[in-house]
Amino acid sequence: MTKEIDLRLHEGKSLPSGFKQMLIEVHADAYADAMNDEFNQRFPWFVDHWSAMDGFTCVVAFEGEEPAGFAYGAPQQAGREWWRSTHFEPNNGYTATYAVSEVMVRPKWRKQGISDRLHEALLKECSTDLAVLLVDVTHPKVQELYERWGYEKVGEQQPFADSPVYAVMVKRLHP
Repeated sequence: MTKEIDLRLHEGKSLPSGFKQMLIEVHADAYADAMNDEFNQRFPWFVDHWSAMDGFTCVVAFEGEEPAGFAYGAPQQAGREWWRSTHFEPNNGYTATYAVSEVMVRPKWRKQGISDRLHEALLKECSTDLAVLLVDVTHPKVQELYERWGYEKVGEQQPFADSPVYAVMVKRLHP
């Protein structure tokens, strides 16, 4: 039987000792089958990059003191949102964007609704108009999950030469 899952919010650039390493270890477990891929091996760089952004937030799910998964992201700098090259035209003055960089749950805790809870908690206090994220186009079930959460696919991008092609998905946060 699963113990209670506790969600803990971390904000800003001052993170607890060992926090980034914990994210790296959760990623290594969640992507164990893909860790020989060079792109996935660069995850520590992404943790450093995102956690240094203004407005960085991360929600971690714990069972006791064991991390089950996490979600993190940050608001995008106005006028510099990388996803705006798509053909999505926000209406009603939508401007500010929060980029959801990661939502992952370790295999032992999957299919328990934890990713939904993490995502909801991450965006709960978000004051931006839109949320954006990327989904590997070879994972249609993950894309379907995000569509159930209110995202719509607005294009595709390959942000790095060695990265997968991703579906760019946008959600209006304040309809």
